[in-house]
Amino acid sequence: MPKTMMNYRTQILNPRILHHICAKTTNLSPHFPTNPNPKLQKTTLFTTHNAVNQQQKAVSTISVNETEISNIDVINVKLKTLGGCKLGISRYPDFEYDAQGGSGTGKATVPVSNNSNDRLSGEVFVDFDVNTLYIPAVSTATTKFLRLPLPPFLNIHIVPEILSGKINTESGQVDLRLKAKFYFSVGSIYRAAPLVVDTVLTSEEAAGEIRGGRGARLNEQGLCALVGVARVDPIGDFFMDSFLSLPSECLACLQATISFVKINSS
Repeated sequence: MPKTMMNYRTQILNPRILHHICAKTTNLSPHFPTNPNPKLQKTTLFTTHNAVNQQQKAVSTISVNETEISNIDVINVKLKTLGGCKLGISRYPDFEYDAQGGSGTGKATVPVSNNSNDRLSGEVFVDFDVNTLYIPAVSTATTKFLRLPLPPFLNIHIVPEILSGKINTESGQVDLRLKAKFYFSVGSIYRAAPLVVDTVLTSEEAAGEIRGGRGARLNEQGLCALVGVARVDPIGDFFMDSFLSLPSECLACLQATISFVKINSS
C-alpha cells in the first residue's frame, strides 16, 4: 500500500480529526440539529447513565446473594445433657442436678469453604428445634439439695423456648442463648406462675452480681460444660417472690455433648 494512502488513513483515524469531521457533518445536516436544548440533553444522558448503574447494581446484588446461598451447608446438630450439673438461685446453695437423658436436635449452617473434606472448621451457627428439646425436671429423682434428695412432692418442670447461637469448631467456644420457663409445683395443691430465665450458656466465664461460674470448651469427643447466669424477676406470687427473694439471679451449669452430622452440601 502506498505511504501516502497509509498516512491518509492514519490521519482520518486520529480521534481529534474524527471529532472535527463529525462536528462539521452534524452542523451541515438539516435533519439533525446540533444540541437544540443542551440542558435537556445533559439531563437525559445523566438519567440514562444512572439507570444503567442501577441495573448493574441490581445484577451484582443478585449474584452475591445467589453465591452466598450456594456456599451454605446444612448440618444436623444434636445435644445430649449429662449428669454432674448444677442449678442455683438467689443466695441458696447450689442444687446437684442430674440432667442425664436430656436431648434435642436442630440445624446448623456453615459456609462450604469452612467445611472441606467433611471436616467442620470455623464458626457454626446453630438453632435447636424447641419441639425436640427435653430437659429433665428438677425433682426428687434428679436433684439433691445439701446432699439430700428433694422431697417427692416438689417439682420444677423446664420448658425451653429458645436455644440457639454459635459454636467455634476450632477453638471449641460455645455460646447458646437459652430462654426457658420454670414451672414450680408442690404436688397438686400449689402451682406457681413460671419463672422466666433468659441467659447465654457459654463455655467461657459467666458472672453476675452474686452468681458466677466457668464452663469448659467443646473437645474432640463433643463434651463441654456450659454456664449461664440470668436475672429472675418477680412473678407476682407472694410466696415465690418472698421464698426466692426475687428479683435475684439464677445459675445453670450444664454438662453436655454436642455433635454434628452433615446432611447436605452444595
